[in-house]
Amino acid sequence: MSDPTEGHGTAGAGEAAESARTAGGAQGRHVRVVLVDDHRMFRTGVQAEIGQTAQTGVEVVGEAADVDQAVTVITATRPEVVLLDVHLPGGGGVEVLRRCAPLMADAEQPVRFLALSVSDAAEDVIGVIRGGARGYVTKTITGSDLVDSVFRVQEGDAVFSPRLAGFVLDAFASTDAPPVDEDLDRLTQREREVLRLIARGYAYKEIAKQLYISVKTVESHVSAVLRKLQLSNRHELTRWATARRLV
Repeated sequence: MSDPTEGHGTAGAGEAAESARTAGGAQGRHVRVVLVDDHRMFRTGVQAEIGQTAQTGVEVVGEAADVDQAVTVITATRPEVVLLDVHLPGGGGVEVLRRCAPLMADAEQPVRFLALSVSDAAEDVIGVIRGGARGYVTKTITGSDLVDSVFRVQEGDAVFSPRLAGFVLDAFASTDAPPVDEDLDRLTQREREVLRLIARGYAYKEIAKQLYISVKTVESHVSAVLRKLQLSNRHELTRWATARRLV
């Protein structure tokens, strides 16, 4: 889940918006983009910041708030670039990448993904890069830099916020690189989603609503997480997640 307050660096800065207006359109470039984020206000902000096609060259052709919507919209519109949040209801950004793998592999019209997330956790960065994303930038990015990043990804470049590139270099330094976090690797993608929401203080009912599952299923996932991590309660789980910057 993304924190909508983190989007201020992308949506709302007048100076950045002015820079964005000249970043793409003035050079005659054009790119079709889909926005995938579970916060409507953040999507609206990004659209306002970079989606003035005549000025930026970026045409937003679709939006989605969860995994199923994302796959449907991306398949229908076939954009050149998808701006993808990492934490989404229904399985997260990694699940979107998995289900869109054939589109990424299309030699004639590839769909490329750029992760745009509030998270700067190493396991999030490496997870989506392993899944096939071409880059990863955080939501503190300016409008002009985001426009530039979108065009670079369209052209096949890899794009990262400066601090995040080191995570990827370290992870792929050798073919037998160890997992980023062996404890975290024991958890399924859904268990990780539940873990993050629990650590952020969500009640079981709120988690069930966010992930479109029953409260009983949430309870089962929490029990599995506690067992796998050898923790006793949600307070220990919160400390564990905070120490690993997963919150």
